[in-house]
Amino acid sequence: MMIEPTMKTILPLDPRLLVHAQAKLDRLTKPRGSLGRLEELAAQYVAISRDENPSCPKARVLTLAADHGVVAEGVSAYPSSVTAQMVANFLNGGAAINVLARQVGADVQVVDMGVAGNLDHLVGLVSRKIGHGTKNMVMGPAMSRDEAIRSVEIGIELVDQAVADGMGVVATGEMGIGNTTSSAAITAVMTGQPISRITGRGTGVDDEGLNRKRRVIEQALRINDPQAGDAFDVLSKVGGFEIGGLVGIILGGAACRIPVVLDGFIAGAAALLAVTLAPTCREYLIASHQSAEDGHGIVLEQLRLRPLLDLELRLGEGTGACLAIGLLQSSLLLMTQMATFDDAGVDERQTTEPENV
Repeated sequence: MMIEPTMKTILPLDPRLLVHAQAKLDRLTKPRGSLGRLEELAAQYVAISRDENPSCPKARVLTLAADHGVVAEGVSAYPSSVTAQMVANFLNGGAAINVLARQVGADVQVVDMGVAGNLDHLVGLVSRKIGHGTKNMVMGPAMSRDEAIRSVEIGIELVDQAVADGMGVVATGEMGIGNTTSSAAITAVMTGQPISRITGRGTGVDDEGLNRKRRVIEQALRINDPQAGDAFDVLSKVGGFEIGGLVGIILGGAACRIPVVLDGFIAGAAALLAVTLAPTCREYLIASHQSAEDGHGIVLEQLRLRPLLDLELRLGEGTGACLAIGLLQSSLLLMTQMATFDDAGVDERQTTEPENV
């Protein structure tokens, strides 16, 4: 299994690099700290990459697609067929993720982790299909433990390929009708918070649909009894193939020393599992935004991550992550292209207050 060796290569960030980066930012022609979170973002990138004079890295959004058997319980406002249809839309460049990725110059790679239909005819699709959707988790485990492990391994492999292709940042994206139900189940297990607090409307279910969704999650947890201390137990019993892939992306990114930009609730649920497997990988995560899904704030609090944005997004695909890539680019351009006080001949802040006269 490649997961253990990957986790062993995940090292803590060197705090000296954070200090050096902040010292460089403090010499720029601005009041200290005046660029706020952008300074923090630039320093984090320096510490992750170990490059004290970084250029803007190439970025890839890994949008993983899979179906969920639990959709048979009426937990979504859309049918499972939409997953395959949206995969085709991604590949044709017509989805929101395509628009935002073009804006920031990011590459979008669409990966079939377990879409119910046969997508072999789609040009540009990366096929890593584990199965034709997961099983219905109210009837038993969503997948086998071996399938859960394989899904994580695929995510690691995708990051290895991204790095080989010259990428310096990866972002998490996903598509899967029913995956907010799986993510809510994972979050309930990993945080211990009530299902009523964690479960949101996903694709936009009405009040009756929301209550049904909560009952389905309660039933799935009761039947499967996933154990929070065993990430693969949780993933196999109530997860999804694409969620496992996201876990692998997080572990792989940290092992390769590149930032992993998290999207929304589904990516957050995956991060809870990844951090359980390898706590140090948290240092490599950038929380792009807090989504409108009820449980996402709880996830971010558990991960001790502050989101860069709060735009009430709930689309997924990697859209919020793309917006954060733009902020990361801005932070690095400011760090490397602004003049210092010495370069510009600008007086620095006085170190003592003048005496009263």
